[in-house]
Amino acid sequence: MSKKIAILATNGFEESELKSPKEYLEEQGWTAHIVSPESGTIKAWAEKDWGKEYRVDKALDEVNASEYDALVLPGGVINPDQLRTNGQALSFVKDFFIQNKPVAAICHGPQVLINAEVVNGRHMTSVSSISQDLINAGAHWEDREVIVDNGLVTSRTPEDLPAFNAKMVEEIKEGKHI
Repeated sequence: MSKKIAILATNGFEESELKSPKEYLEEQGWTAHIVSPESGTIKAWAEKDWGKEYRVDKALDEVNASEYDALVLPGGVINPDQLRTNGQALSFVKDFFIQNKPVAAICHGPQVLINAEVVNGRHMTSVSSISQDLINAGAHWEDREVIVDNGLVTSRTPEDLPAFNAKMVEEIKEGKHI
């Protein structure tokens, strides 16, 4: 069955955390759109310096969650810091939770979920540097490779991408989580 997934990102996303999930989703025969507040291209952060530019498929202001089967939030330090203060991005993210659709967030990506106010009571993981932020927002944080909580998939770092990608696809295949 064909699926359409939104990958919400802006300049400064960790390159491997967008590229690897996008390629894995496309290997399933699915469509993966890079959705961004910016149009044209956005620039990756590749470990210690700026990386490649990636084409934005859809501007955030021209899409809504009902058009997609799932949402992916890559990390990086800059990317989530920009998105978590963007009201339109937060509304887009919240809508996936309202519609009970799978959401996958890795590394610093869960920072966006904190500001979207969707982590309270959830079992989650992330890069360790934001663990206290998640705990303060009401999440049950654990240092594990990947955690799934009712359609929400979270992982720690690029090293966890194989487990993250596998669980993300599993949850997307399951569909809505009511």
